[in-house]
Amino acid sequence: MELKENVNLQKLPKHVAIIMDGNGRWAKQKGNQRIFGHKNGVKAVREVTEAAAEIGVQYLTLYAFSTENWNRPKIEIDALMQLLVSTIHSETKTLLKNNVRLMAIGDRESLPLSVQNNLQDSINQTAKNTGLTLVLALSYSSRWEITNAVKKIALAIENKQLSHEDINEQLFSNYLTTKDIPDPELLIRTSGEYRISNFLLWQIAYSELYFTNKLWPDYRKDDFYEAIIDFQNRERRFGKTSEQLSDER
Repeated sequence: MELKENVNLQKLPKHVAIIMDGNGRWAKQKGNQRIFGHKNGVKAVREVTEAAAEIGVQYLTLYAFSTENWNRPKIEIDALMQLLVSTIHSETKTLLKNNVRLMAIGDRESLPLSVQNNLQDSINQTAKNTGLTLVLALSYSSRWEITNAVKKIALAIENKQLSHEDINEQLFSNYLTTKDIPDPELLIRTSGEYRISNFLLWQIAYSELYFTNKLWPDYRKDDFYEAIIDFQNRERRFGKTSEQLSDER
């Protein structure tokens, strides 16, 4: 029996987020430059996007490039940006064919103009699609996002548009770049690292965390289904006891 057949379609997480890690190590193991790993990681992106769409996951967020990644060698950054442009351009037809809507979160203004333009063009073309929403986190970090939200709230208070008494969790969430996206119920990280790396820190307060040793370029549909099945076998209590949950059923 295929793993996909073991997925309970009635208990799917609405939103899955993935920290795609291990491209560089994968390339190094094969005696190649890091960009070779990034290029091969595109296949994993395609596989996981298809897997999520096939079973009915509504949102899939991929951590593609963090604000900290700008500290990498210029040659790698330039190659990554070129890869982003070519990949977004070439994959738009596939997104349209599969009814996938593209969104992006992060400091998009810090990206090269060519990336911004290709990204916005693909977002516009897929805006009316009603299937999976694929969210790319580009030049993103939680600390950047939270700091940015605080600045906007402070400015709104200064302009008498808000009072400090108006501030609560919901209002704060509405100032984040993810304001139109539900919080992820499942966060996956590849490559055997056990850290969050400044990703969706506000949003994953009650997310289930799933770690795998598999390097990102080797990640395939069955690996994704395995994570979904693991998620479905967990008890999500949100601060309550198991007995309380049983009483509510």
